[in-house]
Formats: sequence, C-alpha cells, structure tokens
Amino acid sequence: MRPAARIAVRIVFVSFVSFVSFVRCAEAQALTQRGFVEGAGWFFPQAALNDPTRVVGDFLAREDLFFKPAPWIQFAAGFDLRANSHDQVDDLWRLDLDDRGVKRPRASLRRLNATLSHGPLTIDVGKQFIRWGKADIINPTDRFAPRDYINVVVPEFLAVTGVRAVALHGAETFEAVWVPRFTPSRVPLLDQRWTVLPPEAAGVPIVDAGSVFPTGAQTGLRWGHAGSGYEYSLSFFNGFNNLPNVGQVGQVGQAGQIDLLRTYPAIRTYGADVAVPTPWFTIKAEAAYFTSPTADADLSQSGAAAADEYVLYVVQVERQTGEWVVVAGYAGDVTTKRRAAFGFAPDRGLARSIVARASYTIDPVRTIAFETAIHQNGNGALAKVEYSQASGPHWRATFSGVGIAGQDDDFLGQYHRNSYLSAALRYSF
Repeated sequence: MRPAARIAVRIVFVSFVSFVSFVRCAEAQALTQRGFVEGAGWFFPQAALNDPTRVVGDFLAREDLFFKPAPWIQFAAGFDLRANSHDQVDDLWRLDLDDRGVKRPRASLRRLNATLSHGPLTIDVGKQFIRWGKADIINPTDRFAPRDYINVVVPEFLAVTGVRAVALHGAETFEAVWVPRFTPSRVPLLDQRWTVLPPEAAGVPIVDAGSVFPTGAQTGLRWGHAGSGYEYSLSFFNGFNNLPNVGQVGQVGQAGQIDLLRTYPAIRTYGADVAVPTPWFTIKAEAAYFTSPTADADLSQSGAAAADEYVLYVVQVERQTGEWVVVAGYAGDVTTKRRAAFGFAPDRGLARSIVARASYTIDPVRTIAFETAIHQNGNGALAKVEYSQASGPHWRATFSGVGIAGQDDDFLGQYHRNSYLSAALRYSF
C-alpha cells in the first residue's frame, strides 16, 4: 500500500475507533441520528442506441449518526445501502471506503469525520464533504467535490478523505485543505444510455480498461472576506481533476474491440467568487483559471495525464419574492490551450449556456421546481420539472420529468434519447 493510501486509511480508522469509543460511553442526549429509505423508478420513453432498457428501479437506505460528547468535538458517520435493477450497483457485499469503483457500492461508508472547535478555529478530520464557491448554477472553484454521474443530469456529491482547517478573524475567513488520497468522480457506465458513443464506434465492442489513479496529495487554500453589503473569496487548488480524460489503449484488438482507459490530469486552479445583494436581487459571480503543472517532474511521474488550460465562469442573479425563489444566469468558458483529445467534463459541457431555476412553495407540504439549460447556439437544451409532497412527518413523494433535445455533437443534445419520467417515495426517520 502506498504512503498516501496508508495515511488515508489511518485517518479513517482512527476516526472510526474514536467514534465507537465515545458512543459506548455517551449519554443518550449526545447522540443524534437521521436517515431515510427511498424507492425510485425511472421510465425512459425511448431506447438508447447502446441501451434498450427503458424502466429502471432504484433503492437507497441512508443513515447518518452525530455524536457530540463535549462542546468542542463532534463525530459524524454516514452509511449507504443500495440496490438497482439495471446493474448500476456493485454485486459485492462489502463496506466500501474509498468510492473508487466504476459502479455504486452495495454498502458504503458515506462519511466518517471528527470536527474539533476551539475559539475561531475549526478542524475536520476524516471522510467529509468539502464545498467551495457561491454560485448555484456551476461552481468552477469547487475542486474538492467529486460527483457520481451514473445519471449525468442528477449527480450526487461524493466525500473526500483529508483534513480541513478553517480560522475566523473578524471579517476574514482562512481555510486550508489537505487530501492525501484521490477520489474520482464516478462516470456513466459504458454499456448504458448516459454514455453516448460516436457513430464510428457503432457495432464495435467497447471494453472498460479501468483507471489510472494519480498519486500524491491535493492541497487547497481559500481566503474569504465578508464586507458591508458584499462578500468575496479567493482560492487556490493544487491537485488532480476528478473528471477523467478518456483514451484508447493501443490499437483495435483482433476481436475488433476498443479498450478505453481513464486518466486524471494534474491541475492547478486560481479562483474567485463574489456575492453582492441589491434591493432587487443578489448578484453572484464565480470564476476559475485551470492550468496544468505536468511539466513538473514530481507530478508528471504520478500518473497524471495532460490537461487543457481554460477559464470557467458563471454570472447569475437570484431573487426571492414571496414563496418564489428564482435564479438565472450565464455560464461560459474560454479555452487558452487545448491538450486533451477527449474528456468527460459536465461542468464545461454546461458552459456557454443560459441556465435558470425557479422553485415555488405551494404550502408547508408541497413544492414545485423548474430548471432549464439552453446552449447559446441552440444545439442543446434541457428542461426539468419536479413536484414534491409530504404526508405527515415521515413520508414524501417526488415526481419529476426531464426533457432533453438537441444535436448529437452537443453535450446536452447527445442525450436527446434520455428524456424520462421518475417517481420516488421516501420514508424519513
């Protein structure tokens, strides 16, 4: 086992032992929990070229535990149990710790961390969720937040294992992050509808050749300032892109198959975000410049691939009036140097788009939400509507519909056969 992997395992193990030890001696008031059990169904009116399945069932059970034995320390643990009718969940019955599998794990440790606080200083150690940025549409600076893209238009965040320290001093916030072990985003499965292959690959067997995960730690620094009527932050990230480059391994084999390998390029980002409330709406903007340090010997030897250099940005306005919350804006990008031949990049795929979201609270138990993204050239568009209704303190039903249209050579348009209807029933406890 590599040194970084040993460090990550030790962090998780120490956090787990500490958590169990404290729970055993805890008073009931110090331990809280929340969780849910959810069943969902998906119906796709059209069969995809590489996936004839049109009905998919999914099950998720989640439990989160929080233990606070003293005012200065808290432990948190989260566990997931999954099942799926369309082979999107791993068949192995084991507790997954690192979220590196191609499929979603059957049972997984979703989070396990300790939070220590003393005066203006807070330190989180272990497997945790780290979010950066202020925008609601796309977050260019959010580099410690890999996602599960099994369903591209409904991604889920994945936790990373590391240490995060936040210090407050008046109106200033200083944050440092160290992540010793890389966690990738989970990409769509090659034989399912959210992987759209080019026409020239039609009829050719596509084989998953696996992933080459980079070694070495990832680090980040962020400084934020909260002023009178505005706030902003600057950030720096040095590590690896959690979204992969995808390349062919060797030539087409004798069986006519194509072997595809995922690699994760080394990147550095320099980011900024700002939020300015006005009497009419709140203006938010966020941008990051992505560059590649592959010329550095230590990073080029770590298995990192080449990366593009580009700027990704978003500008939006947000307004809340009565029971309505409306967000609208524009996401864009500018490529300054292109190196990667092909990569899976939903954040850049949504760039050069007008994006809007709106939600309306009908009453305390019913809400409805709308979302749309339209590429400026008109070649791709997505629209989503979601209605949710609670029944009592435990039950909630959610119904969604997603429509996708466009051209095959557009990031959104390539999924035009993937419009769907879905229904989910959740019991919370």
